[in-house]
Amino acid sequence: MRVFSAALAAAVLCAASTFATAADAPSSNWTLDRLMNTLGAKKSGRAHFTETRYLKIAQEPLESSGELVFVAPDHLEKHTVSPKPENLVVDGDMLTVDRNGRKVTIPLRNYPELGAFIESIRATLAGNRFALEQAYKVSVTGQGDDWTMTLVPIDSRMKQKVSSITLAGSGAALARVEIRQADGDRSLMRLQDTSAH
Repeated sequence: MRVFSAALAAAVLCAASTFATAADAPSSNWTLDRLMNTLGAKKSGRAHFTETRYLKIAQEPLESSGELVFVAPDHLEKHTVSPKPENLVVDGDMLTVDRNGRKVTIPLRNYPELGAFIESIRATLAGNRFALEQAYKVSVTGQGDDWTMTLVPIDSRMKQKVSSITLAGSGAALARVEIRQADGDRSLMRLQDTSAH
């Protein structure tokens, strides 16, 4: 479940950040509050993703691609097309995994670390900086047209799983999300918004 949780966390973070509106033009006065407001402005969308996972147990990086879907306030989907079909859906407190013709639904409360990821995304979508900072130490660097937001878990259980999550983009457009796990594994997801297509 460890690798699965990290992959889902990446998908969830990407979905929350990708479906932002372009209403705010880039500017040099880029603060955490402004970034949170910008990322939380749009309440639904779609994005194509390509994900590369670097695992110590694998000789070569693992590549996957597909689509992310978000509908406010708490519905997220990750539809992997390649290399194998897989659907992950987070709806409220429930996580449904559909893979290899088998569907399983579990309550997020059974996986506190994963639940913390989900709650932090909901806080981001609501523009709730306070709630986000309950789970992570949050920092923003760069300017409006080239920013990076770094999330470092505060909770000791989360720290045992994840070292940091880095999101980078330009204005309201997220280009990349990287999750570094405590054991040295990492995943990198690149995104292209397809909401208007």
